[in-house]
Amino acid sequence: MSQSQVLARKWRPKNFSELTGQNHVVKALSNALEQNRLHHAYLFTGTRGVGKTTIARILAKALNCETGITSTPCGTCIACGAIDNGNFVDLIELDAASNTQVDNMRELLENARYAPTSARYKIYIIDEVHMLSKSAFNAMLKTLEEPPAHVKFILATTDPQKIPVTVLSRCLQFNLKQIPQTQIADYLKKILEQERIRSDTASLQLLARAAQGSMRDALSMLDQAIAFGQGEVIEVGVREMLGAIDQNYLYDLLDALAQKNGLRLLSIADEMEVRSLSFDTALQDLAALLHRIALAQTVPQAIGEAIPERERIFTLAKTFSAEDIQLFYQICLHGRGDLSLAPDEYAGFTMTLLRLLAFLPDEGVPAKNSQRENSNKELPRQSDTSTQPISSVISKDSVIAPSNAGVSLSKSSVDWPALVEQLALKGMTKMLAQHSEARVLAADKIELCVPEIHKHLLDKKYQSKIQDAVNTHFGQPVKLKFSVGSVTGMTPAALQQHKEQVRQSEAVAAIETDPVVQALVENFDAKIIVSSIKPIE
Repeated sequence: MSQSQVLARKWRPKNFSELTGQNHVVKALSNALEQNRLHHAYLFTGTRGVGKTTIARILAKALNCETGITSTPCGTCIACGAIDNGNFVDLIELDAASNTQVDNMRELLENARYAPTSARYKIYIIDEVHMLSKSAFNAMLKTLEEPPAHVKFILATTDPQKIPVTVLSRCLQFNLKQIPQTQIADYLKKILEQERIRSDTASLQLLARAAQGSMRDALSMLDQAIAFGQGEVIEVGVREMLGAIDQNYLYDLLDALAQKNGLRLLSIADEMEVRSLSFDTALQDLAALLHRIALAQTVPQAIGEAIPERERIFTLAKTFSAEDIQLFYQICLHGRGDLSLAPDEYAGFTMTLLRLLAFLPDEGVPAKNSQRENSNKELPRQSDTSTQPISSVISKDSVIAPSNAGVSLSKSSVDWPALVEQLALKGMTKMLAQHSEARVLAADKIELCVPEIHKHLLDKKYQSKIQDAVNTHFGQPVKLKFSVGSVTGMTPAALQQHKEQVRQSEAVAAIETDPVVQALVENFDAKIIVSSIKPIE
C-alpha cells in the first residue's frame, strides 16, 4: 500500500459519480450543467467532512473542462489535471477562517474584474465563509450584486446562520447531509479491498458509527486503525483504538426490564457507576438501541445482516410490543433531559430505569408489526376475588356502575382508576385520588397507598371528601384506609400519563412514516420538529 498520501486525500472523489451520500446535490448540479443553467454563486452547507469542498472542486472542473461545460468532466485534460493537483491558476481557494479582514476580500474582488488567464471561468472557492467580518461581507455583496460574467463563486460553510441574508439571497444554496453509517461502512470496505488490507465487518461498522456522518473523519480513523492494527483492521483493535465501551450492558438492561427484575436493573447501574460510565451517554445509546429495535419491528430489512448485534435486536423486538418500545424511547429522551435536574446523575439514571419498569404491563403483550390493532392495550383486569392488589390497566370497555346503584365492589368491572373517573372530585381531593393506588378493593373496604413523594396530599379533609364520594357512589358505607408506601406505577395519574405518552409516540410515528413527510425530508432536507407534534383529540 502506498503511504505517500493519507486515505482522505488519496480517495477524494474526482467526479460526481464517485461521491457518496449526496445524491440530491449531485442530481441538481448535473441537471443544471447539462442544461447550461448556471448561477454566479453557489453555497454548500453541512457539517464537517461531508464533501463541501470536494463538490466545489468537481464543480470547478465541470465548468472549466476542455471538453466543454459538462456534468462528467474528463479528468484528463490540462484544466482537470491542474485542478486535481491544486495548481490551476484560475481557481482561487480562500480559507475565510484565516482571512477574515476586509482588505483580503477587497484584494480578491479587485482581481475578479480581470478575465481568467486560460480557463472558461475564474472560480473562487471560499471555505468557512461565515467567518468573514461584516465589512468583508459588504465588500463581497457588491460583487455578488453585479458579478462579472467570467466569475463563479463557490462558498462553503458549516454555519449558514452566520451569513447575512443579503448574501444568502444571492446564492444557490445546497445543504449536504450527514452520510449514513451503512454508506460509510460500504465505502471503507471498498477502499480496503482496493488497498488489499484485511478487515472484518464489525470493525467497519464501529468506524462508521464513530464518524457520525463525516466521511473525512471515517477515512482519518481508518488510517489510524490500519496503523494501530499493524496493517489490518479487525474489531478488537478498532474497539481498543476508539476506546469503545462494550455496549452489552444496554442489552442486559433491556433483558432485565423484560424480566421485570428491578434488582438486576439497579445492579447494572451500580456496575456502570463503578466503571465511571457516563449516564448521559448511556441514555443516549439506549435511545439509539430502542430506535434500532423499533426499526426491526416495523422495517426489518433496515437492520442489515452485517450489524454484529442483529440477533439480539430481533430477539428484543419480539419481547416487547411496538407501543412499549415507543414509550421507552420517549422515557429515555425525557430522562436524559432531566439528568441536570436530578440530585445526581446516578439518581436521575436509576429513576429513568424505574420509570421504564413502572410502565411495563403486568402481563407481556406480544409485539405486533401490523397496523395499530393493539393501540389500546387491554391487560388482565381484577379477578372476582376482589382482594388482590390492583395493578392492571382497565380496558376502555369497562364501566363503573352509576351512583346509588348498590353494586358490590367485587364485580370485575370495577377498579380504582376507573372509579376515580366516575367520582365527582375536584382540586386537591381529586389529586389525592389520582396519586393513590388501590391495594384492596373489597365489598366493604378500600385500601389506598400513596407514594412518599405525594404524602403531603394526605390531608384529613381530602380523605374525608373521598370517603363521602365513595359512600354516595355505591349507596352504602365503605371503609376507606390510606397508607404511605411504594407503588407499582398504576395510579390513575400514572396511567393517564402513560396513555398520553403512548398517544404522543403514535402521533410522532404517524408523522415520521407519512409518505408525504418522508418525501419532503428526502428531497428538500426538511426537518421534523417533534416538539410541535400533538395527538389529535
